[in-house]
Amino acid sequence: MLHGRSTLTIGIAAAALALMSLLLCAPVAPAAELVMFRRAGCSWCQAWDRDIGPIYARTDVGQAAPLRLADLDRDPAAATLARPVRFTPTFVLVDSGREVGRIEGYPGEDFFWGLLERLVQRLPARPPTTETAAASSSPEPAME
Repeated sequence: MLHGRSTLTIGIAAAALALMSLLLCAPVAPAAELVMFRRAGCSWCQAWDRDIGPIYARTDVGQAAPLRLADLDRDPAAATLARPVRFTPTFVLVDSGREVGRIEGYPGEDFFWGLLERLVQRLPARPPTTETAAASSSPEPAME
């Protein structure tokens, strides 16, 4: 009887190891990101930090394109850009290392979100992740 249990335990462990190997070796779609090019002392960068910075990561757009800060003077080649960055802040939406689009300057909170939403719409569709597939397969609650 003990032999049967140990064989079963080894079988379960082997199956778990095989599943983990598949998950770890599965290709991951490269994520988009929003690169904010800035310079020290940039007052418009500071306004963005105050207005948008604290909430950006918690928004749908922030989830689709996480923020990466790049100092224009120290990291000018943070991605393959369509043209050089000349103004700060400049927000460059990058997908797979290539520029999708940009917002030059900070137009204020009211305009920033609309401009960024338009950029994010240019991103290629991605296959759903396990989490989004599970969420979309659950039935919607009935409306009364």
